[in-house]
Amino acid sequence: MPTIDRDEDRLAILIDADNANAGHIEDLMVEVAKYGKAGVRRAYGDWTSTRLGSWKSVLLTHSIQPIQQFSYTTGKNATDSAMIIDAMDLLYSERLDGFCIVSSDSDFTRLAARIREQGLTVYGFGERKTPKPFVAACDTFVYVENLRPAPEASTSPEPDRLVKDAELDRLLGEAFEGAVGDDGWARLSDVGSNLSRLASDFDARTWGFSKLRNLLQAHPRYQVKSRSSGPNKTAQAYVRTT
Repeated sequence: MPTIDRDEDRLAILIDADNANAGHIEDLMVEVAKYGKAGVRRAYGDWTSTRLGSWKSVLLTHSIQPIQQFSYTTGKNATDSAMIIDAMDLLYSERLDGFCIVSSDSDFTRLAARIREQGLTVYGFGERKTPKPFVAACDTFVYVENLRPAPEASTSPEPDRLVKDAELDRLLGEAFEGAVGDDGWARLSDVGSNLSRLASDFDARTWGFSKLRNLLQAHPRYQVKSRSSGPNKTAQAYVRTT
């Protein structure tokens, strides 16, 4: 993924505690810090339930405000409704640049789309089981399984696996074609931007790489090198097909 300077973006983190794992929150907060500063941090659930006991220390450690929502009716998700209402209130407060919605629940699909319609950025965080409509409704979607990936190998791990992945092949090909210049080279940052637009959940960590550059360097069909456009210009990474 491309590195984007969003240190000053004001974010709200809204967590569906009924549908999220407290064990991922520490790594999630580190990930959120890449996108901006989270001034609003709220977790929604029935905190009278022993089922959410693992959250208590997490809330204190990361200064997350618990929002109590009793389960009034069996089969109805009152937590989702409370999150959506608060999100809309925050949306119209005009003091935020984006939202981080932490859930694997498709019920937040329309909320994410509505926030984007208002011009704010939506970051989704959920498990791989998250329904595709919710993933697609976010500007960026991060699978929590990727937040603490296995150590990356020093050599190219399973290059054949990369070549045989049809979806990866399609995404890389379309992203490259949209950025390539007349000389056959494309700026790596432009390829990364195209990938983000093509698939909100594209993440090099899904294939075991910490960065897009490392993934492309391991891919047999691509070559990456640093180039400078002038003697006083900072070198940038470029990619081409082999």
